[in-house]
Amino acid sequence: MNDRLDREEYVEQTYFFCTLRERMQQDMSTQDLLAAIRQEILSTTTLPYALDFMASELRLTGGFATAMARLPHYFTPFQTYVVAEAEEAEGRFDFRIALEILQREAEYRAQNHSLQGIFLFQFETLCRNRLGYDRGLEAMAGDPIYNDQWCEWILTVRRQVGLVDFADMIYVRSELYRKTRDDMEKPVLFGEKEGKIALANRRKDPLYLFSALERHLGYPSVPRPKPEDTQRHVLPILQRKVERMEMRMKLLEEELRGGIDLARFYTEKKGEG
Repeated sequence: MNDRLDREEYVEQTYFFCTLRERMQQDMSTQDLLAAIRQEILSTTTLPYALDFMASELRLTGGFATAMARLPHYFTPFQTYVVAEAEEAEGRFDFRIALEILQREAEYRAQNHSLQGIFLFQFETLCRNRLGYDRGLEAMAGDPIYNDQWCEWILTVRRQVGLVDFADMIYVRSELYRKTRDDMEKPVLFGEKEGKIALANRRKDPLYLFSALERHLGYPSVPRPKPEDTQRHVLPILQRKVERMEMRMKLLEEELRGGIDLARFYTEKKGEG
């Protein structure tokens, strides 16, 4: 497994993405947040230097993605792609959700992760948040954690997504499928359990497949966007409706008493009358 960063780097990345997301609600500029969090990061890791570069780039461009793209030895193309999509001015992808995605992926990499788990987490991120498959899968293939066989298959998925059922794509590259074939030419990428779960979810929504894999194999789940709290708008809306109803009732009462005095709807100009 070609993980270029040590475990402690992913532990500190997890802390950084989580803390930045939580503190974004505070009345502090992003540059100040980066400077404060930098002091909390272990100085024995490379992350403080990356944060320094991100802070300087943020002052120039106003975003994180360009800085991450210029640090390909530290941040993966997928991490950069997720942040770039969240920073799109016209996009609907919440930046806080993007940070939580990066947090969970870094947390999983710091544990006893697998290539299958990394791939499924990244692909579910694209599906669940409706990010572009073409550039998203290309970014995934650029992750050095994948060997040549995995990269080749990810680019195959890129060409076939939307044309071939995703569960079928997993099943035919699984150990379960290999047991039914004597002449399987392509290398096995998924285990027998992944093959069984994929076989049971053929012709279904891919989100059901992801959910089953997470339940049975402990793969990390992608954070869901939280629905907006509409209750906080209810009282002001009701109050405005009550005020309009009261105004209409007063107008009706005046109409019944002999007519509406329109003069009070006009303001007398200064210097006149």
